[in-house]
Amino acid sequence: MPIRRPPIARDEPLLDAETHSEGFRHTREATRGALVEDYVELIADLIDDGNEARQVDIAARLGVSQPTVAKMLARLCEDGLVSRRPYRGVFLTDAGNRIAQDIRARHKTVEAFLRWLGVSAETARIDAEGIEHHVSAETLEAFRRAMRHDG
Repeated sequence: MPIRRPPIARDEPLLDAETHSEGFRHTREATRGALVEDYVELIADLIDDGNEARQVDIAARLGVSQPTVAKMLARLCEDGLVSRRPYRGVFLTDAGNRIAQDIRARHKTVEAFLRWLGVSAETARIDAEGIEHHVSAETLEAFRRAMRHDG
């Protein structure tokens, strides 16, 4: 039989179920989109670096197997975000480029905000990689305002 603990004193009452679940739904949606965004951003980075975005390079940089990358590239093709050419690399479509630009801007803002808070460059880079997928437009704008206000 589980041990019942006394209720924890709260400054505010527990949210109703619908409101409470909203945050969890948002996180699940962001998590599903994060993988797509990671691939699109990496493909853009590889292309911008003057290289082709090849399946083998994507696998190495993400630390996953080539079959895993092949499955995701098929999904990205279906979603209209990338195109593939035989004996060539992977290319972003216009829609893929828009996502890459958006995620890069979000990453840059989050990383700059973390650095502004005093977080080391390495930790800010790593943390921004996860936060960028979950942060709302409202929060990003608040980050920008805070940095402008102080700077």
